[in-house]
Amino acid sequence: MTDEPNKLVTLDEYIIQAQNRFPGATGELSQLLRDIGLAAKIISREVNKAGITNLLGADGSTNIHGESVKKLDLFADDQLISALDRSLITCMVISEENDGIVRLNSEGGKYIVYLDPLDGSSNIDVNVSIGSIFSIYMRQPRPEKSLNENDALQPGTHQVAAGYVLYGSSTILAYTTGLGVSAFTLDPGIGEFILSFDDYKLPAHGTIYSINEGSYNSWPRGLKEYIKYCQQEDPENGRPYTARYIGSMVADIHRTLVKGGIFIYPASSKYPTGKLRLMYECNPLSFIIEQAGGMAIDGKQRILDIQPTSLHQRTPIFIGSTENVEKVKWFLERAEGGNDTD
Repeated sequence: MTDEPNKLVTLDEYIIQAQNRFPGATGELSQLLRDIGLAAKIISREVNKAGITNLLGADGSTNIHGESVKKLDLFADDQLISALDRSLITCMVISEENDGIVRLNSEGGKYIVYLDPLDGSSNIDVNVSIGSIFSIYMRQPRPEKSLNENDALQPGTHQVAAGYVLYGSSTILAYTTGLGVSAFTLDPGIGEFILSFDDYKLPAHGTIYSINEGSYNSWPRGLKEYIKYCQQEDPENGRPYTARYIGSMVADIHRTLVKGGIFIYPASSKYPTGKLRLMYECNPLSFIIEQAGGMAIDGKQRILDIQPTSLHQRTPIFIGSTENVEKVKWFLERAEGGNDTD
């Protein structure tokens, strides 16, 4: 929380104050974050009135993953890409809604941005929380001047900033530049994001687990055993845990950030390499969670250490409070080793 609870600090003011702490900062990353904030306001406005502006439902097309594209998916994608294009700071965008890289007007721009314009869009038509996710990288210097896909294939440890916007009972924007996690709530009366909490830390242990239990039969044995552990009666240690699953990763991760616990989307027989996308879902949200004191793995290694091989690469993910993630990792390793003893 801020030291002065009665003083309202806007997103723009906060970004400028943070920039001023670094002599020689050019302000370009600050401008990029403000551009995303502006697009988020526009998307939030349309989400809140989607039912009366004919923006509900599918547009009839599918994205690169074969998933039905919603009208709001395309609106959010257009707004974010347009905002990033106007300031001439970003050279390329990679979005869930586009195959390959999207070249912007400034090929000399310093930054590469990954976007999931509207995460959880299957929930749009039933008025459940959805969100936007962004991940920002510096373009790496190399002899060739022309842009290509390899410029964007950087591990999550190279992110210079990442964040999400949650469109729910209120609109919240949370981000990190590697110096902790800050979150802002949109005040619709003045049209500004106002600082809600600064340098937030999630609990080291939580009593909520979040997973789609309808896929139980397709999980590896170690994960099944961990879920049984979560469900066992053990009042002294806070079990059984509470199951919560929204189906919008942003919403599930935001709850995990605030209350602690674990979110899991594993590999399965249907999705042997996982379903969620590494670059614009798992990397940015793992950066956020780690900066808040948590942990994110693919079952074996740290998510942020994965070297990507494709723009739309998928991965399993186990993310949340450190103690919870360490515990599920123990169950996975035990099952893989064939050791059934405690």
